[in-house]
Amino acid sequence: MSFSGSVKEELYKHISSARHCQIAELAAILAFCGSIGCREDVNFLQIEAENALVVRKCFTLLEKTFNIGSNISVRKEGKNGGYGFHIAQEAVMERILTETGFWQKDQFFAGLREPVSQKLIEEVCCRRAFLRGVYLAAGSMSDPEKSNHLEMVCSQEMQAVQIQKLLQEFEIEAHIVLRKRYFVVYIKEGSAISDFLNVTEAHLALMEFENCRIVRDMRNSINRRVNCETANITKTVSAAARQTEDILFLRDKYGFENLPENLREMAEVRLEYPDVPLRELGAYLDPPVGKSGVNHRLRKLCELADRIRS
Repeated sequence: MSFSGSVKEELYKHISSARHCQIAELAAILAFCGSIGCREDVNFLQIEAENALVVRKCFTLLEKTFNIGSNISVRKEGKNGGYGFHIAQEAVMERILTETGFWQKDQFFAGLREPVSQKLIEEVCCRRAFLRGVYLAAGSMSDPEKSNHLEMVCSQEMQAVQIQKLLQEFEIEAHIVLRKRYFVVYIKEGSAISDFLNVTEAHLALMEFENCRIVRDMRNSINRRVNCETANITKTVSAAARQTEDILFLRDKYGFENLPENLREMAEVRLEYPDVPLRELGAYLDPPVGKSGVNHRLRKLCELADRIRS
């Protein structure tokens, strides 16, 4: 099972004890997986999802909040299809839509893809439950061993904006991007994803995510240091090879006897120790010279070789 799937499984098992939190989570699932249908002049509430956990969680919440589980028929659509169920009792459907804030008497029914009523998510616990339902119905995560990325896909922009604002209330930075015809709320920062898992009370997933983050960050840090050291070694070796080449050119075309004493000594020491770093190279001079002094003398030798070549 993927890490994203394990997060959903943990959220599926988490059932809030308070009825108002259960309704908030139910409203989130209805907003993303619910629809109103009509067959033979009979209206019905339909819930469809590719993930069976979403349907089971919705079924459980309906059973706990409205005690109507016995009136629901669950089905699987085809071999590779999703899962779903529908409620055909109009009175039951009206009660569900009313308590989840999608329908009010004497008002036009706007549909299930609108932002949920603010009354449902006034309490902090209800906001947690709502975000839990959103991720369960429309969320996904990348493998934390590879990258940090969490997203929730919305069909309407106002849905995405509402989710973004709720996340901001928990001090979680999220962004919205338009992908094809969907509005995607995404989180990229590892610390923000950890906060999201904590807010939705996916504590086991949070611990696993943090462990993966620590291992990955340590691995990246080691790789950066190794790459940096490798680059420095390569730079040092290339510079030493170039210096040695220039000094050999001066020996054959110009003669060490024509060099000033300090440059002649520097040239001889470099030829004797071609792989030694500058700081150590200066210790072989008499008197010893620091790294900057060694670098200055070698630069003078290279400039002289360039002038003679030209």
